Amino acid sequence: MLPTLADVLRLPALQRARPKVVAGAKHLDTAVRWVHIAEVTDLAHLLRGGELVLTTGIAMPDSPEELRRYVEDLAAVGVSGIAVELGRKYPSETDLPKALLDAATEAGIPIISLERETRFVEITEAVHIRVVNEQLEELRESERLHEVFTQLSVEGARPAHVLREVAHLSGCPVVLENLAHQVLACDLNGEDPATVLASWEGRSRAVRGGPRTVHDPATGWLVTMVGARGQDWGRLILVCGASPAPRQTMLVERAATTLALGRLLERHQESLERQTHRTIIAGIVDRAYSDPEEALVRARAVGVPLSGRHLVGLVLRLREGGTGLAAQARLADTAEGAARACRELRLPALVGSLDDLRVGILLALGPQDEPDSCLHRLADRIRERVGGTSVLAVGSGTDDIRDVRRSFLEARQVGDVAVHQTDQRPFYRLPDLHLRGLLHLFRDDERLQTYVERELGPLLAYDDRHSSDLTDMLRHYLSAGRNKALAASRAHLSRPAFYERLRRISHVLDADLESVETCLSLHVALLSLDSVRDRLSQ
Repeated sequence: MLPTLADVLRLPALQRARPKVVAGAKHLDTAVRWVHIAEVTDLAHLLRGGELVLTTGIAMPDSPEELRRYVEDLAAVGVSGIAVELGRKYPSETDLPKALLDAATEAGIPIISLERETRFVEITEAVHIRVVNEQLEELRESERLHEVFTQLSVEGARPAHVLREVAHLSGCPVVLENLAHQVLACDLNGEDPATVLASWEGRSRAVRGGPRTVHDPATGWLVTMVGARGQDWGRLILVCGASPAPRQTMLVERAATTLALGRLLERHQESLERQTHRTIIAGIVDRAYSDPEEALVRARAVGVPLSGRHLVGLVLRLREGGTGLAAQARLADTAEGAARACRELRLPALVGSLDDLRVGILLALGPQDEPDSCLHRLADRIRERVGGTSVLAVGSGTDDIRDVRRSFLEARQVGDVAVHQTDQRPFYRLPDLHLRGLLHLFRDDERLQTYVERELGPLLAYDDRHSSDLTDMLRHYLSAGRNKALAASRAHLSRPAFYERLRRISHVLDADLESVETCLSLHVALLSLDSVRDRLSQ
């Protein structure tokens, strides 16, 4: 954050000397680290670079060859400029040697003439105060950024939170991408996604790497690598436009360190790619995007084209829930397994967790893809990856992004019912669930709940009072098609013991268990009870 030569020339102490740039005007953006007063010819060995040299010109050599060598030696050590006070050796600007000006132009060193006599000490004090203040401000800014990102690291902030902080502090859009140039996360700071993310992969590939942090003038991108332990896994890009300020470079580098640290600490959680996919799916299902086209833009930026595709919402429903890190790891493994299956089959898809029990998959099938064939292949591959710990539910397909929400809601309902099925289908659709599916759709209806209570209330109350299992015995009986011997076997009871339980059930319910109509009514009530209980457990 050192001042440039142009900044220095605007200081009052310099302005009083009436400065005029007579050579090297294109290089006024050079940083000034210090001011050095010199009235000797052999000067270069005393300098370290970045100095503005103040001189009256008295000690400058007279011959063109020696003047050129004088300038070249100063250029070699990296001085920021040479200010010559007129009046002692060179009475006016026109008296400055042509050899001096030509050599400075070639070397890219600005030559400034000072028309008025001035105290050099005033110039050195003014510049040094400016330099020191800039350095102090840089230290303060560094400390502020250190505090902000240390706090984010301690809190285990998600990448979205880190990027939100970067966008806020910089006032610019910021994008985190993987090494394949696909967007993992972004905060556009209010900018239009269609503008910032359009053709992202191609534009990003055109920005070559180099040092860990580079600025690409053509795009206005400030790019830094993200990774730890020598293993880079992404790039953080600040869309800052013009040449970035040192503060912005410091900001993206500190943010990249925080992201890398967070990646190391989140090995047991879902990957950043899954988080990004989950955010897009949630935006579609929750209607968070004011314009549906935004979902298409964001999906395309992460490498999943949705435009012109047949879209199918799938839900991978875990058979068992849970809490804590083990449950998180199980859900994350399921999501990663599903994503891997889609990649292996070359099926474009967004894959991310929907909640603690479900993984959402948005398939984007091309015109040549036959949906049923793709679903069967995907179901088989998912089973290979995650085993039988989940069921795959399929919503209705659509060609319109606006209908994807309905597809996911349907798949979710199907999954909640299918998890209780025993027929082990590769995947389930709503027509596959028959009566159980219909009852599930009406599980929130008070009339269905009243029906359950009317048919089974006395039996449920009896079981609760006596810690008995009569409801389960009734379920075995009805599931076996009223075959008492088969039901007794499934209940692991002797036939006399099972028959006794049936008589007790008949007495408690005051019902004839030999009646087909009565048993049908009770079976419907049991299926309805399952749907109601499943709703309450979520």
